[in-house]
Amino acid sequence: MDIAVAVDLGEDVFAIDTRMSGYDGITSAYLIRSARPCLVETGTATSAEIVREALGSLGVGPADLATIVVTHIHLDHAGGVGDVAAMFPEADVVVHERGARHLVDPSKLMGSARRVFGAAVDEVFGPLRPTEGSRVRAIDDAGAIDLGDGRRLDGFHAPGHAPHHVGLVDSATGDLYVGDAAGVYVPETADVRPASPPPDFDLDVAIHSLQRFRERRPTRLLFSHFGPVDDVDETLARSEEELRLWVELVRDAREQQLDLDHAVAMVRDRTAQRYAEFVAREDIEEKFEHLSSTAANIVGINRWLDRVDGVSYAFADASTLR
Repeated sequence: MDIAVAVDLGEDVFAIDTRMSGYDGITSAYLIRSARPCLVETGTATSAEIVREALGSLGVGPADLATIVVTHIHLDHAGGVGDVAAMFPEADVVVHERGARHLVDPSKLMGSARRVFGAAVDEVFGPLRPTEGSRVRAIDDAGAIDLGDGRRLDGFHAPGHAPHHVGLVDSATGDLYVGDAAGVYVPETADVRPASPPPDFDLDVAIHSLQRFRERRPTRLLFSHFGPVDDVDETLARSEEELRLWVELVRDAREQQLDLDHAVAMVRDRTAQRYAEFVAREDIEEKFEHLSSTAANIVGINRWLDRVDGVSYAFADASTLR
């Protein structure tokens, strides 16, 4: 996708490739060009100009955007909120209540990111700039976003990936914006891979979030990574299956007392046939590993298993995740 080019998904919904780290096809924002236009996700801070150009190409200028909503505050989804909010000064910013304070004062969130990713934070994500508190609107277990003319986005808590994560359903289309709570979808191969980085992954909560998705009977899933999926039931089932599989693989790695490098090799070997086309396409594997690495997912699952089993197993410290 070229810069500032959006894909029309029908019914005034447009997908915008935010080109995280210069890659095509790993991180998407969405515009709902309704009576009250709404942007779902901003991408990273380094993507803010791309988002502005894309919105402009769709006729949404600085005074037109009514709402910016993020599924959660991880920097690949919400890192551009401060920049985009400044570009579109009439827009409210909607986020789960557990993430609201971090958009107003990002210092703690950025500090945590720097501890995990080091200097790569600036290159990969850029700085999350503060948003005026008066513009931030928080939702808890549920909340509605007015899209105008009776259309709305219904938000609900879906915290398996992170405690500040929400799902969003468009009342007019039945589209469900899944953020990372259904994992990472690879459109080139139709694979679904886990999104289970530390520190917040919880298998039981993740499965419950997927059940909440099913209960809403969406017509389509709109993945932040990456793009629309029509086969809702099969994809949600695959998401759960992958999570359970990876948890068992990490349990096995713990039992074998593998270090992180050997655990990654074991998981890659045990899933090679399952992801045969993905592995065969080195360009695709490279960009999705950049987005959601096998190592990070293993460490996230391992941290959950530490809590569940009451036994700590140190695969790696956070600085080795990239």
